Amino acid sequence: MTDFQRLVIKKYPKVQTGYTNEYYWKKFKNPILIKEHGPINSIYFSPVEPHNFAVTSSARVQIYSPVTHTVKKTISRFTDIAYSGHIRSDGQLLVAGDATGLIQMFDLNSRAILRTFREHSKPVHVTKFSSNKTQILSASDDKTVKLLDIPGQSVLNNFDEHKDYVRTALVSQDNSNIILSGSYDHTVKLWDARENKCSLTMDHGAPVESVLLYPGGGLAVSVGGNYMKIWDILAGGRALKTLSNHQKTITCVTFDNSCTKILTGSLDHHVKIYDVQDFNVEHSLKYESPILSLGLSPDDTHLVVGMASGLLSIRQRIVHSEEMAFDRESTMPFPGTYNYFMRGAATKPKHTDLKVEKSRRVNLKNYDRYLKTFRYGQALDAVLDSSKNHNTVVVISMLEELINREGLKIALAGRDDVTLEPIVKFIMRNIINPNYTELLVDVTNIILGLLLDMYIHVIGQSVIVDELFSKIQTKVRSELKFERKIYQTLGAMDMIFSSATTARSTKSLPIKTKPKANDTEDETINQEENMIIDQ
Repeated sequence: MTDFQRLVIKKYPKVQTGYTNEYYWKKFKNPILIKEHGPINSIYFSPVEPHNFAVTSSARVQIYSPVTHTVKKTISRFTDIAYSGHIRSDGQLLVAGDATGLIQMFDLNSRAILRTFREHSKPVHVTKFSSNKTQILSASDDKTVKLLDIPGQSVLNNFDEHKDYVRTALVSQDNSNIILSGSYDHTVKLWDARENKCSLTMDHGAPVESVLLYPGGGLAVSVGGNYMKIWDILAGGRALKTLSNHQKTITCVTFDNSCTKILTGSLDHHVKIYDVQDFNVEHSLKYESPILSLGLSPDDTHLVVGMASGLLSIRQRIVHSEEMAFDRESTMPFPGTYNYFMRGAATKPKHTDLKVEKSRRVNLKNYDRYLKTFRYGQALDAVLDSSKNHNTVVVISMLEELINREGLKIALAGRDDVTLEPIVKFIMRNIINPNYTELLVDVTNIILGLLLDMYIHVIGQSVIVDELFSKIQTKVRSELKFERKIYQTLGAMDMIFSSATTARSTKSLPIKTKPKANDTEDETINQEENMIIDQ
């Protein structure tokens, strides 16, 4: 015989407060400073463990270890300044461009040159592996963005609609045919490799230094000047947000591992961390020199920043022992020994240990005891009892449980106006509460339908019940009018925002609204109201 399953109390998402994770970012302390041979224009972490990172500076790309913070490999097969050292997703290959327009692909193990591309006539500032691993994306000061085929050493796509230097570009991780690029012509362009043309153009308003694409491809981020913009690609490139928290040009931007934070680096010596939910600045870090590049390790333990002075700053987050996946197999004493016996009650068991279950008597709440014995009416009365101060969620959970058990009609049967009053009062108080809308709409319709079917003879005879039903009707009517006003306001706001993003002039346009039709509105509300309360 299985144990009785107690009433499961529903949990609703909590409203976000002003709490931030500033303490989390303060753990990135005690920076290690390393002097490189020139300005550091690119930092990129390998997606595979141990997450080595490539630092591009001067005429070389150096591979650093996140464990020892020292150089593991140096690739110096460049005749001019190197740019954008990028490691492939399997951690085996690296690609980089240089100021002569040359693109080279290296084997990270042997540092041998595997492929060479001479498709650009000016410095190549962007070289990245595509998400399908067989293509390379490149962008250059010759105003072009190219998609290169590694096996065939050929150009698959040539995008040439930018009017100035192209200093940033990326390939979508979800679709290798989608490419996002930013240029000094102040535009961000979305390309489709299948059509070999630009699908969308967004005006950033300043030379674009770096871009990001949200997972799923619905939103994009661009930085340039002293501000950052968030774009809604699915809405035709509409600017959702403009953030200006830096004093000088923002040069680089990246996500954290979970894509819930955005990190930006600027020439004002600061790195700022934003929460993607409200785009508030959670934390700020100050550095010695203007920042040109930054990278955050895939496990969010290393923050590396490259500066114009050639300084490389490595900050490591201090991870406490309880946060680490600590393997205790080798440190646990052997069962049966004295050390095993003396290990203490606080010792955590291994996953191979056997656990002896103890049968404990479960203390049930009064409404759980009623549910266990199928006394549905008393269970409903127990959660509605005002003297017990039960949470509203408990009542909602009980109503849902009764519906699942097909016991709601049983719980409501045989009541007079006094015992019917608490449930009707509960409906009246919570029928328009947005926290419970998803469940209460269905529950309220069922309850009201049952009440009207079983207690139609009481309506008109009990002053208490009649007043409560009248209040519910008034509240529903008021809420429907309020929602209708909200929809009208949202429609007007959409028209304003749409006009603001498409119009080039600053002259505001008058917004004409339809005259109120009170009679028609009241008639519609009455029809909707009658669907809920059929009097």
